[in-house]
Amino acid sequence: MATETPMPIPVPVPVPKTPNVDGQPPVPSVPTRRNGRWSGYTHLLWARTLELKREPEIIFWVFVFPLLLAFGLGIAFRNKPASATSVAVVQSAGAAKTLALLQASSDKRSSAHSSIQATILDREAALKGFHFGKFDLVVEPNPDGSVTYDYDPSRPESVLSRSEIDTALQAAAGRKDALATSNKISSEPGSRYIDFLIPGLLGMNLMNSGMWGVGFALVEMRQRKLLKRFIATPMRRTDFLLALTTSRLVLMVIEVALLLGFGVLVFHMPMLGSIVSVILLGTLGAVAFGGVGLLTACRAQKIETVSGLINLVMMPMWIFSGVFFSYQHFPAKAQPFIKALPLTALNDALRATILEGASLHSQSLRLLILALWGGVSFILALRWFRWT
Repeated sequence: MATETPMPIPVPVPVPKTPNVDGQPPVPSVPTRRNGRWSGYTHLLWARTLELKREPEIIFWVFVFPLLLAFGLGIAFRNKPASATSVAVVQSAGAAKTLALLQASSDKRSSAHSSIQATILDREAALKGFHFGKFDLVVEPNPDGSVTYDYDPSRPESVLSRSEIDTALQAAAGRKDALATSNKISSEPGSRYIDFLIPGLLGMNLMNSGMWGVGFALVEMRQRKLLKRFIATPMRRTDFLLALTTSRLVLMVIEVALLLGFGVLVFHMPMLGSIVSVILLGTLGAVAFGGVGLLTACRAQKIETVSGLINLVMMPMWIFSGVFFSYQHFPAKAQPFIKALPLTALNDALRATILEGASLHSQSLRLLILALWGGVSFILALRWFRWT
């Protein structure tokens, strides 16, 4: 008796829920070999690093521009004799006498002090030149022998000129100093403006490269419809965003080495701290600003939108975080908010490490601020991020 051969039961092929990018029917998924939890992250990080070769403008904005900025500002504020004080003397009966007194005082001054350049003009021309910055001070002799000073208290050079000219005229009129004084010029490495500037430029460059390098790249991929292609891949969103954030670390090491080496070799900036500590600070700063840039661009659809958002986020830090001048000039009530900014914490930690030789342990509060900014920003970006 013949037996019937059982019919094979068809096995359904698993189909991914997400449709193909081009609108075609879904393609059956193919099992892939797993190489570990961080395999996807490392592959994405390597791919993102290779993509940097396609962006030659990075070489200029990340490496060349900070060096040019440091060189220009270093030359502008280099150690040099004090500049001349420019004064306008209003035309009057006592103008010639006042001019002679100022010139005599200028001839007696040592080369360590600024000289006095005085010019006699009518009142209208003198005030016009003062308002346009040609003169630091306007001196108007009065008929009774007294002198009136026109100066701007909001301009430091005008305030200094007022004090300097008044001292010169009082001395020429016979006033003698009751207390003997002496002057000592302090321009040792570590106390100059360029020493203050280099760490600030380093922090600002880490902020710019982190924000623009991550935020701009993310929106560019979204605008070119590249992010949609990642939806159908067996890839975690965390791995993608983390790889995009940390891809700037390779550039960070080169940035730190170039800018610090430039400051040490060209301007003889002291390097009292450990280079390892500086690298670790730069790493934490790059990751923190990468997270902030990721949060800024997690939902932006256009390049114009993310450009405005990034500038909006960075503008307060450009102004308040002490890149070009100390934030101690701002009111005391604003100091806690300024110190809570990530760029302020990074700049203060870099200056303390580079110029004072401070340890990382002594900068624990600033490191915590950077870690909080980076961690919270990355968590929020992971929550709010969308592919399309």
